Amino acid sequence: MKSDVLNKPYIVEDGYPFIIVPLLLAVAAGYFINAYAVVPLLLLAAYFTYFFRNPSRTMPTDDHLLVSPADGTVVGVEEVEEDAYLNQKCRKIIIFLSIFDAHVNRAPLPGTIDFQQYTCGRFRPAYKEGVGYENERYSIGIHSAHTDILVTIIAGILARRIVSWVTLGDELQHGQLYGMIKFGSCAEIYVRDNVEITVKKGQKVRAGKSVIGRIV
Repeated sequence: MKSDVLNKPYIVEDGYPFIIVPLLLAVAAGYFINAYAVVPLLLLAAYFTYFFRNPSRTMPTDDHLLVSPADGTVVGVEEVEEDAYLNQKCRKIIIFLSIFDAHVNRAPLPGTIDFQQYTCGRFRPAYKEGVGYENERYSIGIHSAHTDILVTIIAGILARRIVSWVTLGDELQHGQLYGMIKFGSCAEIYVRDNVEITVKKGQKVRAGKSVIGRIV
């Protein structure tokens, strides 16, 4: 096993405005109103601190293992036709992220980003069937030494901004942070037949830590 591979702070920078604003408002409320007005603002700042956390994870060293790109719950494993990157029939793992899960996304395996696509769309609840084709989404194709995978992060009814910290041609390490979705979302991983899926519906997974597949 190896430790975290990207030097990101415990709180990702995208969360700073969400944390600082209610803290400043709390100071103003305490000065101009009373101490009771401070409490909800401090609770809001505490929640944003929790939401934008970047938990330290220990990733496997075996490049044949696919780790989860997100914290959440596996809500489906399906056989689908993927025509944007893999261009073949493949299997799709769907992971739903609640508003209480860490929302940073990690690379399931090491490789090069040789496909990137952002698609505007709707903001239906992320757990609804078919949202992967209707909602705002961001996909990257990762080419590794052993296989290719497509990872798509999908905005939900509250998640209205997808953030990416990588671009086409970037080399990703195993479990490296590459983006996040703000406030509830879904992640999909498309894999070829040479990947044995090791998770099932209803299983809890952790980004960069839980093994979801094995290249055979």
